[in-house]
Amino acid sequence: MQSTLAKKYLSWVLLITLSIIWGSSFILMKQGLKAFDSEEVAALRIAIAFIVLFPFIFFHLKINFRKYLLGLLLMGILGSFIPAFLFTKSETKISSSLAGMLNALTPIFTILIGRIWLKQKISFSKSTAIFVGFVASGCLMAFDQDNALSKNMIYGVLVIIATFFYGISLNSIKKYLNDLNSVASTAWAFTIMGPFAIAYLFSFTDFTIHLKTNPGAGLSLFYISILAIVGTAISLALYNYLIQISDTIFASSCTYLIPVVAMAWGMLDGENVSSAQIVSVIVIIISVYFINKSENLAD
Repeated sequence: MQSTLAKKYLSWVLLITLSIIWGSSFILMKQGLKAFDSEEVAALRIAIAFIVLFPFIFFHLKINFRKYLLGLLLMGILGSFIPAFLFTKSETKISSSLAGMLNALTPIFTILIGRIWLKQKISFSKSTAIFVGFVASGCLMAFDQDNALSKNMIYGVLVIIATFFYGISLNSIKKYLNDLNSVASTAWAFTIMGPFAIAYLFSFTDFTIHLKTNPGAGLSLFYISILAIVGTAISLALYNYLIQISDTIFASSCTYLIPVVAMAWGMLDGENVSSAQIVSVIVIIISVYFINKSENLAD
């Protein structure tokens, strides 16, 4: 009983901690983009996380790759690599607060993909909540005051695609990596992806030129390093552990707080957040709450 209670409290502590960390990641990406291109910020994020995590694989060399390789690939590619590029590209045209608010779709995709993947039926109430959540995400882009609707739609969709990939990754972690140590799975996923990020960074971008010539490069690199080390390497290890001790739906519910943190940072940085967007985020959060509540009742 104590063990179950301890896990419950630990789950909530991890959930709140991750919400704050990931809610802050959007403003860190924005700061990184002041000196580097979007592709450089994304590649740096993956490369630095890889460098930090690589030593840990020596403590987890003897894993069953035949059993875990698919899960590691899905986690690395769809849970980190591609979304890193999609988010930074989106923030070249939309605000960090809007990107953070759209990230609220992650648990909706997690549930939807999980049901399709596991071939389970979605009730009418869940379907309605999912539909309402998507409508609200459209309102987020439509009522943004910083950009034209066309830009919001095009670059906002990049964030939506990223959240879709997150949904696949979360379900794959639960399905394929649930009994693998969270540090081991995170370290190996980045060991697989990291070399590609480094090769891309130094072969296909102007990173070294920007680092030498842009006077703000040092500060931007500092923000990207925080994003990579805390917002990627450490947080993913914690997140994988959270999934293991709880479930994908509870873990993805950190999205309740992520848009709030992202909005707060955005407003502090001078970004406009309309009242309609605040209402839209609340609608998405309520939708996720009812999906989560009905899921728990079903359990």
